[in-house]
Amino acid sequence: MIRVEQFAGTEEVWDKFAAAQTGYTHFHRLRWRAVMERVFGHECVYLAARNAEGELAGVLPLVRVRSVVFGHYLVSMPFLNYGGPLGTDAGIRALVDEATELARRDKVKLLEMRSNIPLRIELPASHRKITVLLDLPSTPQELLKGFGAKLRSQIRRPQKEGVSVAFGPEQVEPFYTVFSRHMRDLGTPTQSLNFFREIAHQFPDDCWFACAYLGGKPVAGGCGFRFGDEFEMTWASSLREYNRESPNMLLYWACMERMIGEGVSRFNFGRCTPGTGTHRFKMQWGGREQPLWWYCLAASSEVTTPSPKDGAFRWGPRIWRRLPTSIATTLGPSIVRYIP
Repeated sequence: MIRVEQFAGTEEVWDKFAAAQTGYTHFHRLRWRAVMERVFGHECVYLAARNAEGELAGVLPLVRVRSVVFGHYLVSMPFLNYGGPLGTDAGIRALVDEATELARRDKVKLLEMRSNIPLRIELPASHRKITVLLDLPSTPQELLKGFGAKLRSQIRRPQKEGVSVAFGPEQVEPFYTVFSRHMRDLGTPTQSLNFFREIAHQFPDDCWFACAYLGGKPVAGGCGFRFGDEFEMTWASSLREYNRESPNMLLYWACMERMIGEGVSRFNFGRCTPGTGTHRFKMQWGGREQPLWWYCLAASSEVTTPSPKDGAFRWGPRIWRRLPTSIATTLGPSIVRYIP
């Protein structure tokens, strides 16, 4: 018999169990609960399934995101790409049943559990997002040799232009300078600087910030996470006026080069929408597509998490792009915290 409860154990117990399960990602770590609570003030409902002996049979991190404008959501995990239930088949089913009951009782607009693998559950899965994975060889030279001539030229160009890449926690602020400007240019509200500072604080060993510089100015930046033999580039951006110098190409290459040196065997480019420019950028590196399995229980078949493409919000990006960066960066976090 499986029972489900709110997890009240230690970080060591949760993380050790989660890391041993198929489908584990960095975003299953218990410390993400502190990020969600401290930065956003969102209620976290971290569920644990236990067998008759009291041993863990499954874990599911859930975060409640609720606002008057966008609605009420239960998401695992908001703002991130993964976080679905882990454990035995029986444990996962019990967790999903509990989450479903919680969503129905509280009349949430959408329950969404973001898995990177298919699960043996009854809920429908959305594949509106995919990721791209690139297997890394044992040496950077071997990886570079496998690229086409055009891609190798795009990597060398920023080096010839004097672009350099730096890693470390001190890159949080330079990264954010690029990221917030890039998000404004896209017409999308940005996360807060405090969000990334808290991430760097909570995960000093396996969260990497990187920035590409030209003439001492940050022109591209990335933030990603290592888990097991995989590294995911979760956020990356560059300034449009430096497209000719291609600093983002050198940024990605430097990260791949470092991953190989760290013994990582798979580079995850992060989620994207099929058929978009972002998707094409990721595929040019020679990786393979992997569908994401986002299991949903929605108030209606049309409901997803809020998007600028929704008719009700389509006007937003046009206005947002016209705002000064300072104003967009100030206002953005108060909006995006409710867009999981």
